[in-house]
Amino acid sequence: MSEKKEIAFAGPESGPGPLHGLLAEYESPTAIIKASRKVRDAGYTKWDTYTPFPVHGIDNAMGIKMTGLPWIVFGAAMAGLSTAILLTWWTNTIDYPWIVSGKPFWSIPAHVPIYFELTVLFSAFAALFGMLALNNLPYPSHPLDWKPRFGRATNDRFFLYIETSDPKFDEEETRALLEATSPALVDTVHEDRTTSAVLPTGIAYGLVILTVAAAIPFALAAKMRATQGPDQRLHPMGDMDWQAKFQAQQPNPLFKDEMAMRAPEPGTVALGDLQEDDHFYRGKVGGAWARTFPPQVIVNEQTMARGRQRFGIYCAPCHGLAGQGDGMVSQRATGLQEGTWIPPSVLTQDYLRVQPVGELFGTITNGIRNMPPYGHQIPPEDRWAIILYLRALQKTKATAVAELTPAERSQLK
Repeated sequence: MSEKKEIAFAGPESGPGPLHGLLAEYESPTAIIKASRKVRDAGYTKWDTYTPFPVHGIDNAMGIKMTGLPWIVFGAAMAGLSTAILLTWWTNTIDYPWIVSGKPFWSIPAHVPIYFELTVLFSAFAALFGMLALNNLPYPSHPLDWKPRFGRATNDRFFLYIETSDPKFDEEETRALLEATSPALVDTVHEDRTTSAVLPTGIAYGLVILTVAAAIPFALAAKMRATQGPDQRLHPMGDMDWQAKFQAQQPNPLFKDEMAMRAPEPGTVALGDLQEDDHFYRGKVGGAWARTFPPQVIVNEQTMARGRQRFGIYCAPCHGLAGQGDGMVSQRATGLQEGTWIPPSVLTQDYLRVQPVGELFGTITNGIRNMPPYGHQIPPEDRWAIILYLRALQKTKATAVAELTPAERSQLK
């Protein structure tokens, strides 16, 4: 510290202010810990230590108990969670119910992000303001501020300070206790008679102005929400609404017809949708229904199993698992005795058994009579797999044992 600064701070120390406490200075962490233990054992309660860095073991040496801040944060977290639950429930079920695809107005999974955010928000504010309240902060002025040597508490010195407000404080006995801890210095600290305890007028007016200004956006939002008029609502966040683009039906002078929407070029298809193979995609060869499976379909047990699975999903509800037209849909419609119900075909009939596989593929793709088209639901490879399984199903109903090969007969046994 410069001599000029020490002279500037000498006023409050030499003034008539009453004693505020005694300050002891130490040169090492070990010394401050030993001194803290002696002051703790002596029964003092209004005292504190100041170190330039965290000192391991100082809390136990001072006898500091567990802080109640975690309970404050926990209570705020529960309040935030309750507020979020109440907010989402009230807004979605009472204030502004909105049906979206038959979903419930209020459900926990849909609002977990809101629960999380409000819980964290309330906890953060509780941790900050709870810490300030428990430490009696903010403390804009303290008598220690007028001690030039105390500035080394942020550099290389360790301090222990006992206030006169402590019930056990006696200047002579407390000084003797501190001197017995081998300090580098024991100094008196007097009350600060220079700094005013009244909040400066400028700061008070500034806080009032900031408070009023903070309410203006909310007032404007409430006004815009409650009033109607010819003007558009405020739109501060344009996002993609104001980007340079041409929307449907808008003119575009770039093209000869001045239309923004462009028709696709003749013969254009979407990427991956080119279907040149009539045999695989339409079940035809040379314009006639194909009687063989396309080369892309591998006739094996895996394809048969796939066809059986897809048949159970798309075909069995009407045609039944055995293809006899007795699926769940057919049974219920028959039970209701509706005169307009046409039972589904029995898939093992002779005319279907000899029908070309390509025609069966076309029936699945485009539908027939009351059967809807499934081309948009079932990929081509799965349609061929269903037909492969259907052929096996038809064979089990229309083939005599004498027509089976020896290998097939052995499987029946």
